[in-house]
Amino acid sequence: MATTAQQSPQPVGGKRKGKSQFLPAKRARRGDAGGPRQLEPGLQGILITCNMNERKCVEEAYSLLNEYGDDLYGPEKFIDKDQQPSGSEGEDDDAEAALKKEVGDIKASTEKRLRRFQSVESGANNVVFIRTLGIEPEKLVHHILQDMYKTKKKKTRVILRMLPISGTCKAFLEDMKKYAETFLEPWFKAPNKGTFQIVYKSRNNSHMNREEVIKELAGIVGSLNSENKVDLTNPEYTVVVEIIKAVCCLSVLKDYVLFRKYNLQEVVKSAKDSQPHTKLGNGKEAKLEPDSKLNESDPPEGKNSQHVAPESSELLGQTEPGSETQAGSEGGAKPEPESQASEVPKTNENELS
Repeated sequence: MATTAQQSPQPVGGKRKGKSQFLPAKRARRGDAGGPRQLEPGLQGILITCNMNERKCVEEAYSLLNEYGDDLYGPEKFIDKDQQPSGSEGEDDDAEAALKKEVGDIKASTEKRLRRFQSVESGANNVVFIRTLGIEPEKLVHHILQDMYKTKKKKTRVILRMLPISGTCKAFLEDMKKYAETFLEPWFKAPNKGTFQIVYKSRNNSHMNREEVIKELAGIVGSLNSENKVDLTNPEYTVVVEIIKAVCCLSVLKDYVLFRKYNLQEVVKSAKDSQPHTKLGNGKEAKLEPDSKLNESDPPEGKNSQHVAPESSELLGQTEPGSETQAGSEGGAKPEPESQASEVPKTNENELS
């Protein structure tokens, strides 16, 4: 039995429609949680580097963050749609007011579906950004690393480093200066003080100058309190600057050297292997900061500053091949050449930029 082939209807005149008439539909948002889809200013979260497999990295990150997030903040709570407020029950004769009410209900519904952790596009290969909501990323990540450091139990395969990001801004020098003046106050503004270093890393960005960024940020730290000193061996605070495309990620971390630059693969190694990286210049071991001191709403007091750099220290910088730049400054002096920089403990971490 012969079958007739179905032919697509031809438009009048025999002309075929142009390709512009067959554009694919826009890709739906990732998941139904709403919120931003890519890294942008105004976010808090966790920047994670991985070993080639980003999808597996996201899965490991969700598992690890939910495990320790439940431990610190309790299980994540969800609200069913039936329990969401529906507004007034009476009929609204005003069409404009009814429309505004409907838009408000949609926004409220979206906000209630926001997850505690949500992956967004980072803008760089082998880098994952997990947006956080309602938690302190620096406290959570420090808790994870502290537990792994003590137990020496490896819990990830593809995750390399896990850096908490306390704030993001536009990656332009003037925007960064304005943002950092307020951002750095809880740690470095008098009467608070401490030893510090600056760690700089740039990805997919060619308009930012490393020396200028280091000089300006170090100058801001010095202007907040003249007693803030440089210590590239085992600083009390590490100012992390991560630039991806046009977004600058900032954070101030503790135990950066002790936790092997927040590398989850290195922090679980035996004490014998990690010993060279946890020693100070005078042979004393670096001390672990408890989680109770990492609450951002409770800035550290000046009396906690125990490490003071030599008075002769000026702006110090060092570039490690395939890694980030470490630098610190007293008063924001110009960086010295690499040959004059102080040595920084190196790790054998396998980080992919």
